[in-house]
Amino acid sequence: MTTQNTNASSPAVHPIVPREKLQFNLDDPSIPKYWMGGDAFQSRFWDALSLIFPPGEKYFMNCVRDFRDQIADPKLLQDIKDFNRQEAQHSMVHRQDNDRLRRQGVDVDRLTGYVDKLLNKEYRSKYSKGYNLAATSALEHFTSIIAHSLFDKRDVMKEAHPNVRAMYSWHAIEEVEHKGVAYDVMEDYAKVGYLKRVWALVHASLMFPQTIFVIQRQLFIHDGFSFWQRMNLMRKGLWWLFKPGGLLQPMLKHYWTYYKPGYHPWQETEQPGYDHWLAAFNASGDPIKASEQTRAAMALA
Repeated sequence: MTTQNTNASSPAVHPIVPREKLQFNLDDPSIPKYWMGGDAFQSRFWDALSLIFPPGEKYFMNCVRDFRDQIADPKLLQDIKDFNRQEAQHSMVHRQDNDRLRRQGVDVDRLTGYVDKLLNKEYRSKYSKGYNLAATSALEHFTSIIAHSLFDKRDVMKEAHPNVRAMYSWHAIEEVEHKGVAYDVMEDYAKVGYLKRVWALVHASLMFPQTIFVIQRQLFIHDGFSFWQRMNLMRKGLWWLFKPGGLLQPMLKHYWTYYKPGYHPWQETEQPGYDHWLAAFNASGDPIKASEQTRAAMALA
């Protein structure tokens, strides 16, 4: 019996629903370069994430596929299929967002190529399939708990352009839906134990922000900021990230749960914004309307 089936009765378990052909209008000329309220650090922080996602999603799918031939459980096989479909959509939409950066003159291919080489060549050749899957599960933990920040009362995306905000809201919601898939394959088929699992999270906790800041630095250089201007942006930006009530604060409690022996993602029953977003999206089929209606329903707007 798989861990996933063991946790199937949890109220936190949601169906994995691939939502395809969504329109975020990321080519809208009203989206400014610094679309987070004119803040260069915040805008380029999220832009760096967008550049990471297409090669990152490719890495996730490859690492899960490594074990697919060993799986006989039809429910888990269907979940893997739906996981792949969601991740493929995430890649496609973030490539559309990255085209927005391309139109600004950013060398998108060089930056995404850097991440692709790191994950899909270096990691895949250097580490075992089991460890790569453990790293995937750790990174999926990050993406699944980001909803705690995006749908928090402090409303960290308040100043964002609604189209880009909607993209990140949709992405966070779908991460909640498939957050147990890589973990189940890791535990039940890759047979990754506790020490390897938590070491992979420590590793990812260093690698992930380092990769974001490397790409963000390149975006700052492209924008023409001098060394001292970049240092000032980083000083203010790190405070935005780490201060009480900053971007990361709502996620911290949920981050640490991964280190508990016997942890499973479906033990995470708090899913801020999920029910509001799902109801709004099912009513309209429009992810931008769903994002804005969710903010209104949660008194964020």
